[in-house]
Amino acid sequence: MTQKQLIKLINPLHEEAYIWAKQCVAGNADNAAEILQIVYLKILEGKAQFGGKSSLKTWLFSIIRYTSLDYLKSQKVSLESTIVDIATVDIAIDSEQVTCLDYKHLLDQLSDKQNQVLLLVFYHDMTLEEVAKTLSISIGTTRQHYARGKKRMKELIIKESGITNKKHYA
Repeated sequence: MTQKQLIKLINPLHEEAYIWAKQCVAGNADNAAEILQIVYLKILEGKAQFGGKSSLKTWLFSIIRYTSLDYLKSQKVSLESTIVDIATVDIAIDSEQVTCLDYKHLLDQLSDKQNQVLLLVFYHDMTLEEVAKTLSISIGTTRQHYARGKKRMKELIIKESGITNKKHYA
């Protein structure tokens, strides 16, 4: 693959790829940039080749994930939380504004797999099938992490926002 071909294919995904890389390295921007550089070199050198078995985005995110894991192991960095860079968001619940819920804090309370699945689905617009391929887990396991993560997030949002009337959100 030539550099021109790579740029044409990857350029539309670069921003999302950087965000995913940053999330994979616990928010360190320098490490994320280095990982993307390593990923792009792998692709240019033919060490990672797109076989068309999944979408380009799924393929790229998988390479980023595995490269991040290898990078963190080589740097002897703790692999604790892989979720970061979620802004605080205002949400409307039952015509009342609940302000400044810190979703990063809420997501950090989920298991690593649950927060990775929710990030990829909601933040990166991936299907559950794409998430399963990206994380190298079965679709059933992905669905389980998705369902449990959403349920736990709902509980945390209700708890953090102080909602007392839960019947509208069951």
